[in-house]
Amino acid sequence: MYSPYKSVIQRGELSLATRKKRAPAGVAAVDRALAIVQAIASQPEPWSLAKLSAATDLYKSTILRLLGSLENARYVTRLKDGNYTLGPAIFRLGLSYEHAHPLREIVVPVLESLVKNGTESASLHIRHNATSRVCLVRVDSNHSTLDRIQAGDILPLDRGAAGRLLAAFDGEETTAARQLRENCFALSVGERDPACAGVACPVFGPDGAVKGVLSLSGPRERFTPAAITRMRELLLAAAGAVTQTLGGKFPEVSRSYDAPKKLLDAQLTKKSGKSSAG
Repeated sequence: MYSPYKSVIQRGELSLATRKKRAPAGVAAVDRALAIVQAIASQPEPWSLAKLSAATDLYKSTILRLLGSLENARYVTRLKDGNYTLGPAIFRLGLSYEHAHPLREIVVPVLESLVKNGTESASLHIRHNATSRVCLVRVDSNHSTLDRIQAGDILPLDRGAAGRLLAAFDGEETTAARQLRENCFALSVGERDPACAGVACPVFGPDGAVKGVLSLSGPRERFTPAAITRMRELLLAAAGAVTQTLGGKFPEVSRSYDAPKKLLDAQLTKKSGKSSAG
């Protein structure tokens, strides 16, 4: 399920050294403080000073100075045993983020309904920047095996059903993009993760612009043609309902659909020729 923490603070999966290589130059002290917060946010258990030092590649003396500032601002809380957890200020940031995205309040019950109908895990994706999207809401399916997407994850815009659909409705002029806009539906198999598949439909606002994309994703072996057809029907209905609530109008889309097998076969063939196409 969605967490206000992770909608603001991404999981601290990269070391500080790796982030320095990937990120543009910034203020070193701020980067270090954020690395500490990201590490603490990456798991619910309290963090010791030694563990934070190992996770961030920072000296303990540096971490202690930064923790003092973070604690004063209530971004971090020091426990009686000397370990650290996230502070209440992080929760307030999460609430502010939610209020800035009212779409979440509308979408959550719709995603929960999809999952109750036996679909794969349901999520809402919105555009993050020119090359990426963010998973704003996630509701896990009841299956024992799931894909690894979580609320707050930043994902590529050029891979995955949700990403390609967002890009298509943002002015991309290719034959594939035009087909996606016409169908209001995308299917992907092994594009971002070789073991996963997903389907997606857009939701529209009163101005006709796409406000986000609803997605169902999970292990690719469960994406049979029959399952894809059923998920498409449910997803189109859900996207239409959200669009109507937002005051928009969902485009007329043919309800008869026999393309999943063709798309599935095509992508499976492509995948067999490219073992690294995740």
